[in-house]
Amino acid sequence: MNFRAIALPIGRLLILISLLMIIPAIADAFAAHPDWRVFLVSGLVLGTAGLLMTMAFRGEKPPIHFREAIVFVNASWFAFSFAGAVPFYFSGLGISFTDAFFEAASGLTTTGSTVLTGLDEFPPGILLWRALLQWVGGIGVVALGIWLLPGLRVGGSQLFALESSEKTSKPYGKIAPFVYRLLLLYGSLTLGCLLLYRLCGMSIFNAIVHSMTTVSTGGFSTSDQSFSQFSGTAVYWVASLFMLLSSIPFLYLIRSLERRHFDRDVQVGLLLFFVTAASFGVFYFERFIVHDTPFHMFTLAVFNVVSVITTTGYAANDYLQFGPAVIAIFFVLTFFGGCSGSTAGGFKMFRIAILISYIHALLHRIVRPHRVAEPRYQRHAVSGNVLEGVLVFAVLYAGAFAAFSVIYMMLDLDLETALSASITALANVGPGVGNIIGPSGTFQTLPDTAKWFLAVEMIIGRLEIIAAILLLTPDFWLD
Repeated sequence: MNFRAIALPIGRLLILISLLMIIPAIADAFAAHPDWRVFLVSGLVLGTAGLLMTMAFRGEKPPIHFREAIVFVNASWFAFSFAGAVPFYFSGLGISFTDAFFEAASGLTTTGSTVLTGLDEFPPGILLWRALLQWVGGIGVVALGIWLLPGLRVGGSQLFALESSEKTSKPYGKIAPFVYRLLLLYGSLTLGCLLLYRLCGMSIFNAIVHSMTTVSTGGFSTSDQSFSQFSGTAVYWVASLFMLLSSIPFLYLIRSLERRHFDRDVQVGLLLFFVTAASFGVFYFERFIVHDTPFHMFTLAVFNVVSVITTTGYAANDYLQFGPAVIAIFFVLTFFGGCSGSTAGGFKMFRIAILISYIHALLHRIVRPHRVAEPRYQRHAVSGNVLEGVLVFAVLYAGAFAAFSVIYMMLDLDLETALSASITALANVGPGVGNIIGPSGTFQTLPDTAKWFLAVEMIIGRLEIIAAILLLTPDFWLD
């Protein structure tokens, strides 16, 4: 194991996060809030630590093999979360380090769960820092899904083609041109979202913060009321549009924009189908409870459905008040997630599509044993490696959900809260179900031990489970 290949990039990441702290420091300085010193000192300390690590391990660029890459991504998510927690802990919020780490981990994994209340009175630096963590975490998630996950054989790497070699279809020969296109698309989506939010009447500060947390499908807001602080319907449709765009594979968007033609994609079609069906379902039950215009009710139904299925976590109203049928719809949507290769979390539409095709083929073979029926995706036969990866991931996903649920119940959480907290952390959704952690609640009242487990579960969910489990296997550490 070449630990130098792991420590060197982590040092550089610490330098990056220290530079990001300059932004909220400037915001607080302009607002004459004393927290600017916290961001400045935190940035100096972390930047110095990163610089010392970089100097200590400098030299010829060390090669990073698969094992080093796995250790690096695990270490980097935890290191970045600890570093991101420093300003929260030393700021004027007066929170414990447990809450600070939970908030930072939630931000970086773009989960959007929070332990903070009174956001409307917060200084601009803290609100910007929460948004920056999600925005950086969002682009990190896309990079993780494109370059690391193919080697894990979890079925989430084939974004355009299914090959028996289990290699991702990379559209560019060199990495630099693609990184440029990826950053350009991510920045363009953020800028476009910002401008449209401004046209909808948001203040410039709200537009900046919400554009970053929308495109990253993170869901942090500037108010305890989340999106219900904004009036009109236009802002909800803008948010729904960019949440959906950000939950579509970024490689698919890049190729489509370059070709000026959008090809049919199974997982994109499946995502739109679930959004449409769930939106009409919520609207049907909502109209018996809420007395409002049909268009406004449908707008809120679409917004809430898109927010949950893309794992963003914004809330326009407390949709849990619409009855058990609506609660069931949103609880099921929590499992789904967006598409592979996007900023969205969850089980992912790619795997759902393959599982549906597999079940369909299996039923055909049961009825007609001599008939050749095999699971297909994008008109290609699904290879054994891909199918095995999807099935293993499904089992591990269900197992992780159940195991963490049991842990939370052992920590005296009721069944509804335990189940909801487990899946919302694993799927990186944000709000859960119930009176405690629902869309109108926070995670503040949960025991500290539960918060640490939830933070770990958020990171495990972002690492697609297997990347974290590999560290627990003895064979992984053997040369």
